[in-house]
Amino acid sequence: MSVFKIEKNNNYTIMSNYYLKDRNLLYKAKGLLSFMLSIVPNWNWLLSSLIVISVESRNGIRSILKELQKHHYLEIEKIREKWLF
Repeated sequence: MSVFKIEKNNNYTIMSNYYLKDRNLLYKAKGLLSFMLSIVPNWNWLLSSLIVISVESRNGIRSILKELQKHHYLEIEKIREKWLF
């Protein structure tokens, strides 16, 4: 799997055009991936945090993430917390 290296300088992000030119990805997926790459490296994203900062619905965000996963731009790991009472 490829790893995209991103250079961040102040309010600018320099990223590869590779995924932007991928005709298999919808524009929504390219936009979300660009946003996610512009944030701190190795950030652990939560579905709930993506929903809060977007106008997309929960199902909309999920479908975009599944598309990115299908085309190997994203790995999804489900984490369940155990509640101790």
